[in-house]
Amino acid sequence: MITTTHCDLLVVGAGPAGLAAATTAAQQGVATILLDEQAAPGGQIYRAMTSTPILDRKILGDDYWHGESLLEPFKQSGAQYLPGATVWAVAQMTVADATQGFEVGYSVAGEARMLHAKQIVLATGAQERPFPIPGWTLPGVMTAGAAQVLLKSSGLVPGKGTILAGCGPLLYLIAWQYLNAGIKVDALLDTTPPGRLGKALRHAWGFLTSPYLVKGLKLLREVKAQVRIVKGVTALEALAGDAPKGGAQKGHAQEGSAQNNQALQSVRFTAGGRTETLAATQLLLHQGVIPNINLAQAVGVEQQWNERLLCWEPKVDSWGGTNVPAVSIAGDGGGIAGAWAAEHRGRLSALQVAHQLGKITAAQRDTASAAPRAAYMRAVQGREFFDTLYQAPEQFRLPTGDTIVCRCEEITAAQVRETVSLGCPGPNQMKSFLRCGMGPCQGRFCSVTVTELIAQERNVTPQEVGHYRLRFPTKPLTLGELAALPQTDDSKKAVIRLKKPV
Repeated sequence: MITTTHCDLLVVGAGPAGLAAATTAAQQGVATILLDEQAAPGGQIYRAMTSTPILDRKILGDDYWHGESLLEPFKQSGAQYLPGATVWAVAQMTVADATQGFEVGYSVAGEARMLHAKQIVLATGAQERPFPIPGWTLPGVMTAGAAQVLLKSSGLVPGKGTILAGCGPLLYLIAWQYLNAGIKVDALLDTTPPGRLGKALRHAWGFLTSPYLVKGLKLLREVKAQVRIVKGVTALEALAGDAPKGGAQKGHAQEGSAQNNQALQSVRFTAGGRTETLAATQLLLHQGVIPNINLAQAVGVEQQWNERLLCWEPKVDSWGGTNVPAVSIAGDGGGIAGAWAAEHRGRLSALQVAHQLGKITAAQRDTASAAPRAAYMRAVQGREFFDTLYQAPEQFRLPTGDTIVCRCEEITAAQVRETVSLGCPGPNQMKSFLRCGMGPCQGRFCSVTVTELIAQERNVTPQEVGHYRLRFPTKPLTLGELAALPQTDDSKKAVIRLKKPV
């Protein structure tokens, strides 16, 4: 629980980057507050590590339990911590003393609150890349990351008819974790293009000298021994049948509200020129992760298109600094590099903040940063190999026809493409045409897809197309929450009262 509404540093997000940043800053004498949406620290990678019902530590693996090493230093650091807190606005230069930084709006249990901070470190982490295939909005279809959250936080596992599909290390990791838990995986449909390995081998030296090699080979060997793996999948769709209480006719999955009475029944895929259909009750999709940048975008942090990862990411310097003074980004929210790297990036950002606040000198900062910077460099060895090998294939990033792109507003790929042909140049103009990106997620789950679709139709680069313009609040906020915010004399005077003429 926090006991003040003012701090030197506000850290947003309690994953590895946020925990490390808050701990390091507080240890340097920086008055630090950590706000996090989740009920307990850990972020996505170490989710529920203090409360998971998984008692057998072998199921989730040693890398998951590494998160425990971050908790005790954080508890002893003196940083204040508030879980279940959703940050929805960051306003610059609006506090009574403009030199004091930012006014931050956040909510806890439906109650809106305000906080003043001199500096902010955003540690919002990563999210899974959209995987827009026909039927991906059906009940029974979810991301592999969401399934892993259910395993970590509640000990929930799928039943019979479980299929994993896509590419990337997480797909094999969750298959391994399910096998450790005694759960059968019917098939793993790998969409990695056959020729991709040759391109990735150009970066093989970094991978061969990285800590990922031995662990990765062991995991792959165990999964291949127990799971049917289909390589080179070039087409994939989820097919619907009657839901247990529904009366809809069985058949191909129909996108949108028409599928309300239907659920996943089977998965159709093509590999090696041969098409096959497998019965399924759960389809877990994954094709990598991308930075969670909505809050950073709304704050005004400059974004750039990463050609290797095919996503937007903030422009940051070696300390996590951005074009917005006193706003830093730590961890995967500033570019995908993994949990180990995120932890060290958090420490680097915190040391820079401590220096900027006058708590340590530049020489002290540089001395203290030597170890985390060296550890960060070791942690990112091999990333180019992974990023090249598991880059999401075009046919699974750029949908066509009636496949849903914007899940919130049920906008299809055909609608997006047709709107471009009418002269719509970018995602922000498309909001006026289709409301695409204007749902509760504010484009979080369709932004990269919409940008790439528009770029493809216009035959230009995604950087030229641009991204959604994000405004506050960045998360759903009720009028009741907003109206209940404490009022100051200045805010009351700012309201214009209309009176009837005398």
